[in-house]
Amino acid sequence: MLAALPASLAVAAAAFASTASAHIAFWTPAMYGFNVTDQTFPYDNRPQVPLYNMTFDQWWFHGHIGYPPNPGDFFELQAGGEVDGILSCDKGATVYYNSSQGGDVGYGSNSPCPGAPMSEYHTTGFDDLKGCALAIAYKSDVNDVQPDDFVIFSVNQTCVWEMHTKFQVPNLPACPEDGCHCAWFWIHSIDSGSEQIYMNGFKCKVTGDVGTQPLGKPAVPRRCGADPDNGRPDPTPGNCTIGAKLPMYWYQREGNNMFEDTYHAPYYDDLYGFHDGAQNDIFQDGVIASLAGSGAGSVPTSTPPASSITSAAQTTSTPAPPASSSPSAPASSASPVSSVASSTPPSSSAASSSSSVTPSSTVVSSTFTHPDTTSILSTTVAIVTPSVTPVATSTTAEISVSISASL
Repeated sequence: MLAALPASLAVAAAAFASTASAHIAFWTPAMYGFNVTDQTFPYDNRPQVPLYNMTFDQWWFHGHIGYPPNPGDFFELQAGGEVDGILSCDKGATVYYNSSQGGDVGYGSNSPCPGAPMSEYHTTGFDDLKGCALAIAYKSDVNDVQPDDFVIFSVNQTCVWEMHTKFQVPNLPACPEDGCHCAWFWIHSIDSGSEQIYMNGFKCKVTGDVGTQPLGKPAVPRRCGADPDNGRPDPTPGNCTIGAKLPMYWYQREGNNMFEDTYHAPYYDDLYGFHDGAQNDIFQDGVIASLAGSGAGSVPTSTPPASSITSAAQTTSTPAPPASSSPSAPASSASPVSSVASSTPPSSSAASSSSSVTPSSTVVSSTFTHPDTTSILSTTVAIVTPSVTPVATSTTAEISVSISASL
């Protein structure tokens, strides 16, 4: 491939290949970890490195909360407009190459990985793209931001394909005086690499003709689109979460809100109810579509406690950084919503999942929708008995609940 490139670009591509190892980050000076190199942590924790099988402090904001942007650096979101996201395998291939560890490695190309094969950004082709997303949390202090604070406000379903990736912005309300926090999320196709997620957090502000309507309370996305690879050629829109939706936290040691197995990754596309472009339904609370208007309650907004869930993938194609490495990285003061009790992989038959917590928080369950049926299986129930010292007991039960064809 290098021989077919102009000499100058071939040299840059060769340099790129020797200094970077695939993967993608959302590059902006407003991001946390903008100047992190492969020498900053005991393990390679550059912004483009994927996240899998990690502790909460390691994957949350990529472990970069201690490496904030300079004061006054914000990524601007024009309300009702469009923003340009810069996605690349290496900062040296972007307009920010002067501050890159390896210098210019291909700036000027619109490829996310100049001179490299598509496998470097985890796709086999355009039809294998699974989408990426931007989320916003209306909190100025990064230490106050929790996983349930983020709301997905824009999705680009043809991501990652080009370095300059457009994101449509709904009519978001103004941020607090000291700004908001945003994050970029991506889960690539299972056909194109290991099971992992990507997250880059950054400071942001909403500009222009801002809206006045606050965002709804986000809920866990649900697998509801057409899924022919798993024997479901037709979508089940009644199973979708409509309204504000959370990012999908998957395949970590702790803090997950998605429990799909290795071969049924969740994606930011129609499969999980994310349409392309601005997510204009975020001004209403997230709820299961079939329950909307029924008064039956909404989709849960947080993961079950460790005592009631034992999921998270255990096997990965490459070793994850050891948990003992994290002390050198500044620990986030944000506590995980929940932790995973073990690293036991979820059942291979579970193509979809969501977790639920009753309003009284006395019963917690995890539900999985099998790709070949419309039943929801409740796998674990934890009952907390209120007392001076709460006592948690756990029992397992399997309950089949039929979903009508009207969903």
